[in-house]
Amino acid sequence: MIEASSLSAPNIRHAFFTRAGGVSEGIYASLNGGIGSRDAPDKVRENRARMAASLGVAPDHLVSCYQIHSPDVIVAETPWTRETAPHADAIVTKVAGLAIGVSTADCGPILFADAQAGVIGAAHAGWKGALTGVLEATVAAMEKLGAARSRIAAAIGPLIRQPNYEIGPEFVQRFKAGDPASEAFFKPGARASHAMFDLPGYIRLRLEGTEIANVEDLCLCTYADPARFFSYRRTTHRGEPDYGRHVNAIALMK
Repeated sequence: MIEASSLSAPNIRHAFFTRAGGVSEGIYASLNGGIGSRDAPDKVRENRARMAASLGVAPDHLVSCYQIHSPDVIVAETPWTRETAPHADAIVTKVAGLAIGVSTADCGPILFADAQAGVIGAAHAGWKGALTGVLEATVAAMEKLGAARSRIAAAIGPLIRQPNYEIGPEFVQRFKAGDPASEAFFKPGARASHAMFDLPGYIRLRLEGTEIANVEDLCLCTYADPARFFSYRRTTHRGEPDYGRHVNAIALMK
């Protein structure tokens, strides 16, 4: 697993899990946390139990949402099951012993913490979530639980980066219409009318706009590192039938 120095605190554990250290096989090898994947459910449960153990929580206390590429944030107070998981793309909590996480395979995982207030957050930011405000909504939800922007640190985990993220003209126009400042994050692509999008750069811009204390980018690309990371786009390019998902999670210690 990978950790961010900005989130280091005695009362916090966190991890951006790689694909190593699990029991899954084949295209899912080995630490696939994707409940929605077509991997064997018992293997996914074991993988997530291993992740929970490394975070110091019980297996059923590692929770994630049913992600829908939205700006919606949920406040976690007690564990839930896959069947009762809320539809949202970010989670915040001040409950110790509860690990909150997001699953990714190219989209941006962002973990947040105000260690002094004991408030944490986890956000799933693909292009749509970043554009429609999931990051700002996460910071606002943390404030409601007692966090202060002047103390919140955020870490951007492994995600697809500009050299590997080509998008079409309709995507570019939607971004420019929704946020003119986004134009700085596009470079010409190899194909006419296409562009290469800097998702982590855009995420950083939106985070810095919230005036939180610290934004750290781990500078890791999921597409470019198949040994360590799953990637939806790489799987698509290879014609593979499915792909694994990473879990990126944070917890307050009791």
